[in-house]
Amino acid sequence: MKNVSDIFSRKGLFNVTIASHEPVLEALKLMSKNNIGSIVVMDNDLFVGLLTERDYARKVILFGKSSSDITVGEIMSQDLPKISMFNTIDECMEIMTNQNLRYLPVFENEKYMGVISIIDVVKQKMMEQDGKIEDLQFYLHSAR
Repeated sequence: MKNVSDIFSRKGLFNVTIASHEPVLEALKLMSKNNIGSIVVMDNDLFVGLLTERDYARKVILFGKSSSDITVGEIMSQDLPKISMFNTIDECMEIMTNQNLRYLPVFENEKYMGVISIIDVVKQKMMEQDGKIEDLQFYLHSAR
């Protein structure tokens, strides 16, 4: 069964980060520039949270606040479930579904490694299914 390390083997450990004291507007610019839906919040090289498009929509736009006046730390998601490189893809899907999350931070021995998204998880599942289909096709063709 595939696990989180397989996702990182495919996509790499690319991290876009921002400090919690930065204005939300700066985070949005970084997210737009990198075409990503979340940004990792790090203070003094320590993971402190994750800022997502959902955080912005629900905590800034809906309340009529200004993204240049609010800091990342004021609206970021904290206390997210922590997963490791060894969690299975199915475990990640279950966590994301049960807690209505689109992103999960990944740690190895308490050290932050990266973040996976629901898109990463779905892609990995699709790749697994493609492999199973190829195996079945091979079996059918070799049985003739």
